Amino acid sequence: MFGRGVIGGLYGWALEQAGHHVEFFVRPGRAEAYGPVIDLDILDARRRPWGKRVVAKWPVRYRESLEPDHDFDLIVLSVQHYGFAQAAAFLGPRVGRATVLVFNNLWVEPLAAVEHLRADQVAWGFPGAGGGFGEDGLLRGALLPLVFAGTLDRPPTERERAVREVFRGAGFRISENSDFRGWLLIHFLQNAGLHTQSLKRGSLAGLRTADLREAILATRELLPLAEARGVDLRRHRGELRPFTAPLRLAAPALAWAFNHFPPARMLTAAHANPEELRAVCRDTLAEARRLGVRVPRLEAAEPYFAAG
Repeated sequence: MFGRGVIGGLYGWALEQAGHHVEFFVRPGRAEAYGPVIDLDILDARRRPWGKRVVAKWPVRYRESLEPDHDFDLIVLSVQHYGFAQAAAFLGPRVGRATVLVFNNLWVEPLAAVEHLRADQVAWGFPGAGGGFGEDGLLRGALLPLVFAGTLDRPPTERERAVREVFRGAGFRISENSDFRGWLLIHFLQNAGLHTQSLKRGSLAGLRTADLREAILATRELLPLAEARGVDLRRHRGELRPFTAPLRLAAPALAWAFNHFPPARMLTAAHANPEELRAVCRDTLAEARRLGVRVPRLEAAEPYFAAG
């Protein structure tokens, strides 16, 4: 796991429970600062729709250097989207023979994002999990049963199929998409639409039907931006359904899920990195202005995410 973030912690725990050897690569001095365990309070929904609560102290392994002759099979790269370029550049000469799973929010073009990595060693995915570390160091979050995977309009390689089997073996189901570039851009825009309201209210937790109605409308205004980036929205009808269904149905359904479905409630209640949420909105608005796409609801929310 590259870094000791939320996604690395959640999936590192799940993969180790499935019998894999898991280590966290961290900066020099961080291993001692972090301590030998990760305190967990998570909902594991892989086998139970409402989730199984796990409260545990998980002993973890760290390494503070990574030489190219290491024997890791898989490196999971999941960082804040604005830190991805630096992480990929650092990792490039240190990949060795491993497969790198890009498990990340991205707004830049995917192939540009991985220019420092060997293309034939990259697999594309996205987590169906989330949460946050509290000030007490406790990792609170939820593991959903789906892991998203895809390719850039080509069949999966042998490495990519092997990565899928790793996650299936750990009890996850794979949701596949052959236009993963479009999937990533749409997911980023959905986040920006939701965060027009979460930043205003201080959290996704407790968003009311009226708030989610505005978030859905903000997301709809952003979809032409995906088209301006060359995304064929017809290939993503399933992912877009919560945001394209009639408002009288979609807004109450999202409100119920966020406030009453335990895994979703755990995700929204967990402490998230506020700078990542603000950066998602800032980058989206900057691109909309560059391409001349009108996004009035995102612009109206700018005071909540403007730099400084």
